[in-house]
Amino acid sequence: MSDSIAVVVVSYQSASTLDQCLQRLREARDVTEIRVVDNASDDGSLAIAQRHALADTRVRFIANPDNPGFATACNQGAGDSSAAWLAFVNPDLIVETDTLVRLRELGQPLGDCLLGVEQVDENGQADAAVRRRDPDFAAMLRHPGRGSRLAVPADPAQPLQPVQALSGALLLLPRQLFQRLGGWDAGYRLHAEDLDLCRRAREAGATVAIANGLKVLHVRGVSSRSRPFFVEWHKHRGLWRYFRKFEAPRRPLPVRFGVWCAIWAHAVVQVPRLLRRR
Repeated sequence: MSDSIAVVVVSYQSASTLDQCLQRLREARDVTEIRVVDNASDDGSLAIAQRHALADTRVRFIANPDNPGFATACNQGAGDSSAAWLAFVNPDLIVETDTLVRLRELGQPLGDCLLGVEQVDENGQADAAVRRRDPDFAAMLRHPGRGSRLAVPADPAQPLQPVQALSGALLLLPRQLFQRLGGWDAGYRLHAEDLDLCRRAREAGATVAIANGLKVLHVRGVSSRSRPFFVEWHKHRGLWRYFRKFEAPRRPLPVRFGVWCAIWAHAVVQVPRLLRRR
């Protein structure tokens, strides 16, 4: 079907939310394929995926023997499906029955597009980081860390608000665009790969936008709570990769060195906070 949707869910230590996530996706309209790619979880996530696969032929799972990273797993799931539209949905997201269909309907008149929705927590609080701008490396040099604050405010006057980048927790795009972009950049292990995908989509002429009238419940950080230092390391590593890929070629060497220092200085500043959290 030209309007069918394949959903890719990448799981890692996601047992606490994966069951409900998959149940909701099975109930979602026009979802013809669900691909769960598990990155070597040991918390029962794979057993949950197996149970849903036995109950519903639309569900298939890929069990990776190790953790190759989020982007690689997304590409695996996309490659194992064929529907005209691709949705990437985090295992800690709970979608409503018509969310993906309504998002697709907004995207169909646009042609090439990469779309997201509002995300709220259990208290109904909206996630400010859903709408993003590209990292401001000049600001990062002046004030380490400020350039990595990417949130932009919602514009209620725009039902479909164009933005530079979206949160990778839920993204929808036509398969043709995904293939033209070459998929996710597997050089990112965790974090910043969504900024990368959105930027490449924009450079390819696609519309990147968020549907302000659609929302999903996001139980944030389920798979990252057990490894905060690992996550923080890859956040900053991903930001450095993004800079090297898009900005460094047109920056002089002193600026490149300054950005490297600013990124890793910000990482060091996070250590006391992570220690307190533990």
